[in-house]
Parts: sequence; structure tokens; C-alpha cells
Amino acid sequence: MTVIITAYYAVINMWIHEHQNWPNLSWEIEALYSKLADVRYRQGRLLGRMEGLRFEFKREASLNTLTHDIVKSSAIEGERLNPEEVRSSIARRLGIDIAGLVPASRDVEGIVEMMLDATQQFLKPLTKDRLFDWHATLFPTGRSGMHRISVGSWRTLDAGPMQVVSGPKGCEKVHFEAPSADQLETEMQTFLNWFNKSHDMDPVLKAGIAHLWFVTIHPFEDGNGRIARAISDLGLARADGVPERFYSLSTQIASEREEYYDQLEKQQRSSPEISDWLDWFLDCLGRAITNAETTVGNVLFKAKLWDKIDQHSISERQRLIISRMIEADLKGHMNTSKYAKLAKCSTDTALRDIQDLKEHGIFVQNSGGGRSTSYRLSDQVE
Repeated sequence: MTVIITAYYAVINMWIHEHQNWPNLSWEIEALYSKLADVRYRQGRLLGRMEGLRFEFKREASLNTLTHDIVKSSAIEGERLNPEEVRSSIARRLGIDIAGLVPASRDVEGIVEMMLDATQQFLKPLTKDRLFDWHATLFPTGRSGMHRISVGSWRTLDAGPMQVVSGPKGCEKVHFEAPSADQLETEMQTFLNWFNKSHDMDPVLKAGIAHLWFVTIHPFEDGNGRIARAISDLGLARADGVPERFYSLSTQIASEREEYYDQLEKQQRSSPEISDWLDWFLDCLGRAITNAETTVGNVLFKAKLWDKIDQHSISERQRLIISRMIEADLKGHMNTSKYAKLAKCSTDTALRDIQDLKEHGIFVQNSGGGRSTSYRLSDQVE
């Protein structure tokens, strides 16, 4: 009896990569099938809604999604990026003409370059050199904070054990310990061979497995989480079959950061049977798509509003004001004095323009009158 208890105790205190079956991961596909089918259905519905949009609106939605994805992926690791720098960097690299472009720091440029390579070039094989390039772009100075690290290469034995810990010095709690550095070449070659192999596995499921597998190996001294999420985005782009991103897994993970780390730690202390991790991953992805539908809904509304506007002959002055109101997230109210100031015209001209837009059903008058009379964009766009 004592031997059995000791053996059992040893098993439950093993890390996932120390199990005999590693890296032969397994899962119960029957238990996951309904969630996977639901996620795939909602992915298709979201992409279908975007397909009918004009090019500029699809591009705007993708730009917004990528910006959130990059900012939130860094935030998960405690690094705060300036969203305007991220947005500007993406726009420049994709040739998108937007107002208010600002210079971006080297750190921002690096993670943008990595994410665009992952999502725009999703059909390219994932190789060691490609991962090394990603890592080098994340750490352009060769440092993580104040510490010099090995950049563009696997971590070395000199760096010591790769542990994820918390707590004060002397009372640290080890949440996870990755495979030794001398195993990395073999571990990563096995992973990359599997990732690049063509097989019948659903690409969404593959993205979830790849995320956990890469995090488990933890091949770099730093940046493993961001690269793991880039790999997931690459896999999801393959699932969608398009380079544009209309939902953000990283944004959802950031909002569930504590649960995300709990799930990773739970699986690291478990066996290579990963059904629980995939169950959570599919749930998280489903919530990401649900939240994206709200953002996409705003873009769809703008698109339909402009379609309605284009049915009428309106002046460039009127288009300028409508654009300003749309940029204010459709919440800006307009009056004659404000219109005249923005359009640089007289109040009489502003009033005529407003009345014209009201007759076309583009403007709606708010309650109240006299000097407080104001107008909003119509929400009747069908």
C-alpha cells in the first residue's frame, strides 16, 4: 500500500512534459464537438457579415481588431503599449491612410511586425528561423527590462531553470517549470513538425493545442506568452482562410487573465489528456467572437448609413460633418453653431444643410427646441 501511495504522489507532482506519454496529447473529441461546431458556425456567420461590406469598412474593422489584439496581448504580460502608436504602426505597414498617425516606438514596431507576419502570412510554414525572427522583433535591444537576454535563439542552460513563480523571495510558489534547455531542440522540432503537418484536425482545435504545447515548452527566456498567442492567431487565420482579423482572442484572454493562468497551471500539473484546456479555450474563443459581433455591428451600421447617404446628393461640406459625427462613435449631437464652426460656413448655411439632411432622413431632431435644438444621425439605415 505504501508503494502505491508513493507512486501516486509522484505522478500527481509531475509536470505535464515529464509524463511518459508526452508529447502525445489526447482529448475527448466527442465531449468537445458541440462547442467546436458552435464556434465554427459563429466564425462563419461573422465572416459572412463582413464579406458584404465595402473594402474600406472591412479594413477599418480589421485595423481596430489587430490594434486591440496587440495591445491586450502585451497587457497580459504586464506591458502597456500606446494604442495610438500600435494603430499607426499597423496602418503604415498595411498602407492604410488614416488621420493622426503618430510615431511608434521600437517595442511597438516589433510586436506589430510579428503579429502581421503571423496573420498576413498564415499559410507560410512555422519554422525555427521564423520564431527566432519573431523573438528578435520583440526584443530589439537584446534586453527584457533591465536584463540582457538571448535574443533570436532558444534559452540556454546558463540562464538556469525556466520557472514561472510568484510570491516574496524565500516563499516563492512555483506555478510551472518548463523542460530543460538541453531538451529544447528536440522538443521544438517535434512541435514544429506536428504544427506544419497536414492532417484532418480542425484548425481551431489545432490553434488551442498549439497554444498550450508552445507555452509548455517555453523555449525563450522571455516573450513566450506573446509568441504563443501569435501562433494561436496564425492558426485561427488558417481556420478563417483570410488574413483580416475581425475578432481578438487576446482581448478576451486579457479580460479573463486570472482564469487563463489558472487553466494553464492546472494543465501543467496534469497529464497529457487536455480536454479541460480545450474546453476552456473554445469557451474563451466563443466569447471573443460574441464580443466582436458588437464591434462589427458598429462597422456594419456605419456602412449601411453611408449606403443610405450615397442615395442622396449631398455636398462635401455635409459629408465632412457626417464623418465627424461618425468618428464620435455616433454619439455626437449637432446644432447650427457647431455645424457652422466645423464646416467654416455661416449659421444660415449650416441651418439649410441641417434641414436638407433632416428631409433626407439622415438627421433626426432631438427633443427640445429653441437655442437647445440639436440633431443626431438617424439609426434607421435599412
